[in-house]
Amino acid sequence: MSDTPITPEIVAIPRTVSDGATNLVGKTRDEMGEMLVAAGLPQKQARMRVGQIWQWIYQKGVRDFAQMTNLSKAYREDLAAHFTVSVPEVVTKQVSDDGTRKYLVRIEGGHEVEIVYIPETNRGTLCVSSQVGCTLNCSFCHTGTQTLVRNLTAAEIVGQIMVARDDLGEWPEPGRNPNVEARLLSNVVLMGMGEPLYNFDAVRDAMNIAMDCEGISLSRRRITLSTSGVVPEIARAADEIGCLLAVSFHATTDEVRDKLVPINKKWNIQTLLQTLREYPRLSNSERITFEYVMLKDVNDSDDDARRLIRLIKGIPAKINLIPFNEWPGSPYQRSDANRIKAFSEIIFNAGYASPIRKPRGEDIMAACGQLKSATERARRVRRTPDAQTPDPQ
Repeated sequence: MSDTPITPEIVAIPRTVSDGATNLVGKTRDEMGEMLVAAGLPQKQARMRVGQIWQWIYQKGVRDFAQMTNLSKAYREDLAAHFTVSVPEVVTKQVSDDGTRKYLVRIEGGHEVEIVYIPETNRGTLCVSSQVGCTLNCSFCHTGTQTLVRNLTAAEIVGQIMVARDDLGEWPEPGRNPNVEARLLSNVVLMGMGEPLYNFDAVRDAMNIAMDCEGISLSRRRITLSTSGVVPEIARAADEIGCLLAVSFHATTDEVRDKLVPINKKWNIQTLLQTLREYPRLSNSERITFEYVMLKDVNDSDDDARRLIRLIKGIPAKINLIPFNEWPGSPYQRSDANRIKAFSEIIFNAGYASPIRKPRGEDIMAACGQLKSATERARRVRRTPDAQTPDPQ
């Protein structure tokens, strides 16, 4: 397979620079209040000031304290002396032929992660990363081939949403209230780089900020957290975050899942499914999504489909079938279209929704499981500028 040149628009966007002051982004309301008091604000004013600053940052998208006009000029100057409102630096933006946008963002320490925005007819979904790299080593996932560097902070996670809203021009105009009914960015999926439940506290704090009704104000049902099966944290996610749950499942036997999703060796299929049956928010209106990547001659037989139905019996669920998105050097191939359709029909006839996900952003390597590749290629080129890009076999 040859490597198709990336030809979409690549746009450099100016960096948001921190001058060493403490960043208010990503702090909970309590944390922000404590920081303001420590900087000299009277305790009795803390709740009111937090509410005002919170709305400026998360509802109006304001980063400059001088523009927070319901605060006195003297207090704005005091805030600027102690704090900053900073989000990740956008290094590049690529726009796919289908409208998908992929952002390469730089965070503290010079590390880079990728974010993907997928526009659809009635909604726009942002795929957010929670770690630099990944520790799970799922064999079909290009992101999983990158070594885990570190967890993202809550500021770096919610900052991804803010960066996308910047680019989409979705903050309200001065003097106007936000329109939460007609949003370009209406949904968030924690399906980017990393395992969200291995960075639980930062993910929880970031999503609670995103759901706060006086800020970005995303409904909890508009946020989906995808896990490969970190069993001890699943119930906690229901209690402390409350968003929808997706499970990166991909196999119907432990033998196959051990190879595809190695975390299965720690918490096998039976253990995972028992935990899902006990999930506190499980209901017909809040079904669990089982993500199932279709790999040719690996997990795509009729027997696999029937076995999947038996495994999830009694769990309100839908099965999201994902045609494998190939990447350079991948050991797998995408299942044939007719095979995927037949698999879907078996599941559908058993009473489960079984949508086949339409690949998006493949021309900019922004599709599911492909995050990392463009960045890695760019780094190789920077290191060896005269080298030719190898043709993957």
